[in-house]
Amino acid sequence: MIGIIGAMEEELAQLLERLEQAETLLRGPFRLHKGQLVKQSVMVAQCGISKVNAAALTQIMITEGVTKIIFTGVAGGLDERLKVGDIVISSDCMQFDVDVTALGYKLGEVPGEPLSWQADADLKALALEAAKVLPVQVIEGRIISGDQFIADPVRAKYLRETFRAACNEMEGAAVAQICAKWQRPFVIIRSISDTADHSAELDFRAFTVVAANRAKELVLAMLSLMDN
Repeated sequence: MIGIIGAMEEELAQLLERLEQAETLLRGPFRLHKGQLVKQSVMVAQCGISKVNAAALTQIMITEGVTKIIFTGVAGGLDERLKVGDIVISSDCMQFDVDVTALGYKLGEVPGEPLSWQADADLKALALEAAKVLPVQVIEGRIISGDQFIADPVRAKYLRETFRAACNEMEGAAVAQICAKWQRPFVIIRSISDTADHSAELDFRAFTVVAANRAKELVLAMLSLMDN
């Protein structure tokens, strides 16, 4: 069973509309929607914003039998090639708001954990293949996560240069961390809703639905390429 997670309702609404043979499970605050999507057995759920929420739902999904996870949603673009609506497929994920450098760790490194978490090679390749049908730019790159909404070009430049990141968001690295602990393959798919600059708030509000729709199209294309 494939787990599909999004942080916001807008990121999952169109996937849920297509879900067949749907069954809803309640697990604490989370509603887990099981069913068939493009002839694949899936579990779709909204985690809410933040790394903690994303980690909690990922753990619950794994406990419920999910064998691989796709996270879909929007992000702030850091790579200067990216425009609103373009897509980033994770090469790896890092947490940009972790700082234990005073104890000798690297910036972004959680003690006892790898510096970054690598996306599954097969899921990544599948996403890149599926992306060929989309009329937008799709790149593979590092996705960084932190409990911050970035709306400052100076801060965005710092994150881009320090972490060599393609985009920033608030959940992906937490999903990756939990998946790694349970040896579950994952990939993070992010469509750009803003470019993390002074107009980020307005762009985010204006383009979230458009960007989320792009990510949804890629998820559906991925599922259609998977073996049953």
